[in-house]
Amino acid sequence: MGFSFGTPEKVVFEKERCGELFQTDAYINGKFVKTGSVFEVTNPANAEVIAEIASCGVPETESAIDAAEIAFKTWRKMTPKTRGALVAKWGDLITANADKIGAIITFENGKPLGEGKGEANYSASFCEWAAGEGRRVHGETIPWSDRRIVTIKQPIGVVGMIAPWNFPAAMIARKVAPAIAVGCTVVIKPAALTPLSALALAKLADQAGIPPGVVNILPTSEELTPAVGETICRSPKVTALSFTGSTRVGKLLLSQCAGTVKKCSMELGGQAPFIVFPSADLDKAVAGLMASKVNCLYYQDANTGQTCVCSNNIMVHAEVHDQFVAKLVQSVKDELKFGDILNGATMGPMINQMGVDKVKRHLEDALEKGAKLEIGGDSLGGLYLEPTVVSNVSWDSLCFKEEIFGPLAAIGKFESEDTVVEFLNTARVGLAGYFFSRDAGQKMILFKLLRGSFWRSKRIWTGQRRSTDRMRRVFRNQIHMLC
Repeated sequence: MGFSFGTPEKVVFEKERCGELFQTDAYINGKFVKTGSVFEVTNPANAEVIAEIASCGVPETESAIDAAEIAFKTWRKMTPKTRGALVAKWGDLITANADKIGAIITFENGKPLGEGKGEANYSASFCEWAAGEGRRVHGETIPWSDRRIVTIKQPIGVVGMIAPWNFPAAMIARKVAPAIAVGCTVVIKPAALTPLSALALAKLADQAGIPPGVVNILPTSEELTPAVGETICRSPKVTALSFTGSTRVGKLLLSQCAGTVKKCSMELGGQAPFIVFPSADLDKAVAGLMASKVNCLYYQDANTGQTCVCSNNIMVHAEVHDQFVAKLVQSVKDELKFGDILNGATMGPMINQMGVDKVKRHLEDALEKGAKLEIGGDSLGGLYLEPTVVSNVSWDSLCFKEEIFGPLAAIGKFESEDTVVEFLNTARVGLAGYFFSRDAGQKMILFKLLRGSFWRSKRIWTGQRRSTDRMRRVFRNQIHMLC
């Protein structure tokens, strides 16, 4: 469209940036161990192989589960204060090593270095929160007739965890810190695309003094992932499962957990709506879209739109559609640029070719159905895609039926509040949603009509710091699920 976002620069892997946190072996029962096979991890910025990682299979998974079960017997007996101090120390070490962790995230995930460091600090915030909250988990005494009902909270046991690639450190910390703070032990399978961040956190957990067997990390190739996941889900020694990923895989894991009736925490696919009404402050709405599409977390992590709470179904009222689009295009020009992801770039590559192909398919489908290309739309080679805005998108387009998970902002037009709410409520997934309006009555009606969790005229907060009341409840529920 005649505008240049800059040129992605070649990124050379620098192992020295990662220091001693660059680990390639599985972490089981307090030791880094080799396995019978390995798999490659590549840098999305240039397809360079940066490491060969030990690939765990069923035997290693069973060993990790056994280690976690044994460790649970003593870990659960530690006082919450003692466990909390170790979790807090883990968080302090993550903060102290944010530069190294950030580099690891950048090299295996592709997000710019500033965002990688931000994710490291974000990870530490979960440790800070869990260390304190774990001490406040206790039961109740309930009066009843001529007796009292007493409830107590106890750790549930060994928790299996399957983490995603888009926040390879933060999602590990978010799952692990609350679990071990309340006395559980964990067996974690990080994503095959990004295992190095998890192994770096394992190294720091060891340095923090967290006992052997409490935290176990099982890097696994794509080929062995189904077998490892099924082993965790079907094991009678694993009492709970935490999973973040696609709805399709989540359904499969739930079915595998049914035989042992596990407690399950599922954070599945997103298709977040973003609605702009005529009364909205358009400047705030545009800033909100930039935040919820490419800067989803409090530390401004763009992640190239690869986040489950990114705005997906963007609907703007016909009265303000053209104005909104013009302001959005200008913000995209002003804020997003390619270059050196180790020094100043605000956009990185997609994680893999499958993600690139999906965004291209959504864009082509929207244009075939009459959408207008406002900016972007080109591939810059490799896994790099330009930030793209299309307007006047038909409601039957693929991008409104599926999660985009990439740097494509597809904007539809609506005239009736009832019609757009009815359409958006047909989505089978959500996770988040956003709307902008200065009509107080409309806001209250929408909170009742729209299904899911919504943020009104502001960006989402998902972190421990400055989190919304809803997110604080989510984190507390996560604690209480584990005991």
